Amino acid sequence: MNVVTSLASLVALVALVALAFAGSSSAATPPRTLVPEGAKLEKVFDGGCVVIEGVTSAPDGTIFFSDVTVTSLCHDEAGIFSAAGNIWRLDPATGRATIFRSPSGMSNGLKFDAAGNLLAAEGADHGGRRITRTDLHTGRSYILTALYSGRPYNSPNDLAVDERGRIFFTDPRYEGYEPLEQLTEALYRIDPDGRVTRLVSSARKPNGIAISPDQKTLYVIDADSGTYRVTDRETETRSRLFAYDLLSDGSIARERLLIDWAAQGAGDGMCVDVAGNLYIAVHETGRQGVRIYSPQGQEIGYISTGESPAQNVGFGRGRESHTLYIAADRGVFRITVTNAGYELPRGR
Repeated sequence: MNVVTSLASLVALVALVALAFAGSSSAATPPRTLVPEGAKLEKVFDGGCVVIEGVTSAPDGTIFFSDVTVTSLCHDEAGIFSAAGNIWRLDPATGRATIFRSPSGMSNGLKFDAAGNLLAAEGADHGGRRITRTDLHTGRSYILTALYSGRPYNSPNDLAVDERGRIFFTDPRYEGYEPLEQLTEALYRIDPDGRVTRLVSSARKPNGIAISPDQKTLYVIDADSGTYRVTDRETETRSRLFAYDLLSDGSIARERLLIDWAAQGAGDGMCVDVAGNLYIAVHETGRQGVRIYSPQGQEIGYISTGESPAQNVGFGRGRESHTLYIAADRGVFRITVTNAGYELPRGR
């Protein structure tokens, strides 16, 4: 072997060793930070009665959110009459918030479809117990579904829309005097033709829901995070995140557990960025806030909301696409993040 050949072999060997070392150490390499250094949490609304939910952005960039006024806790100034729920609209540029609708049907989750219509999951406690769609141009609302097999829903909580116009929504029960008329707290799909299909009936309390940007995965949080009485005993409580393959016909397959918060916390609302990362509002004493997870369920970031428990999250649009809005306790916060949020492509 001549000197030139030996030198070439040595260079090749060094390159292979370097490549192997890089591969073995890649797991230890910290990912690009998803919250820029110096980003600050800013409160932009403080005026809810009990809990703010369903924060989402309209096509014009304004932010909508639900003020869930639990009737046993929220009353008029004289303390006589129960509040009936509100949907607020916030202008990010001016910081001015106005009531868009009251009564709200006790709305919880809110989303905008590809045509710019407002979708609302209306809950129980004197609410609509239905999914509605509102045309922001005309102000007219339509009931997409209020009954399944001829019976009212428990309390629609949150929803997500795929790029084919199908709406997926969860139906647990946390508050409300109304009797439970569905045999299970389930996950449903509404097709564009109005047909409704029950997809999952094995969850304890399905809550937050999101769809991956590639439209291949449906995420559902099962947030049985309170203590509920069943006959003479207390049920075991647990909060988990499940992922399902989302098939082209709207059906789901291959359920898998991504996160089990167990007794350490409880997931609530969530949203996704353009890279498919999940931003989840998680309740945990001493660590309230939003946790950022990879599509595989690995925690890769955290945004503290201090002592305020976070309930829901949503991205802004356009110039605000790198702004994450957080519904926490009775207010709304915002913070700049690295990745833009995923939004449905505009359509008819």
